[in-house]
Amino acid sequence: MALSKTKKEHIVKQFRRGEFDTGSPEVQVALMTKRISELTEHFKLHAKDEHSRQGMFKLVSQRRKLLDYLRKNDSSKYVKLIEDLGLRK
Repeated sequence: MALSKTKKEHIVKQFRRGEFDTGSPEVQVALMTKRISELTEHFKLHAKDEHSRQGMFKLVSQRRKLLDYLRKNDSSKYVKLIEDLGLRK
């Protein structure tokens, strides 16, 4: 269920701040969003997989905390990120 290396590299290249950036909040949120969307598809086939569902809820919580941090410290990057990821309407 983990992201493949090529998918991960593509997401990091798209959302990184600098050439060697892999851990900024934007990159982390983008990676979590991709994993959450893949888990959502998994649950359409495996509705009773409660252990994975718990893991997904933890990911959603972590993503929410990172987004709150980003909104508090740099609101322009926050707005751009949620627009790019399509998290809000």
